[in-house]
Amino acid sequence: MSEISSSISVAVGRRKCAIARVRIAKGDGKIVINNIDSTHYLQYSPKYLQYLKEPLALANLETELDIHVNVIGGGIAGQTGAIRLGIARAICKINSDHRGILKAEGCLTRDARVKERKKYGLKKARKAPQYSKR
Repeated sequence: MSEISSSISVAVGRRKCAIARVRIAKGDGKIVINNIDSTHYLQYSPKYLQYLKEPLALANLETELDIHVNVIGGGIAGQTGAIRLGIARAICKINSDHRGILKAEGCLTRDARVKERKKYGLKKARKAPQYSKR
């Protein structure tokens, strides 16, 4: 634990329409999302919780940091991706030695895919109305 200072690190993560503000401090490994424990907030699927904790596992900091997250917008998948990016960025602010590991695993890459806009004359972004010959 000597490599982690007692200071708080703050970072922002974004994914689809979700924006997550992540605060990391020295602690015992609790993750709180919007003042709710992460296991209750992400109760529908444990794969989201595992995906969210990946940067911590790669840096071997799962039991050394407390994480407080304020996330708005999007759905559960987008919010989980935003939180993951925010956690990875905050870990890099604390100790830049972890950057290489996190970058190699894709934790520091901002996923820029968003929903395509609907075009006029179509039902959705690309779905056209059914063609009628007669």
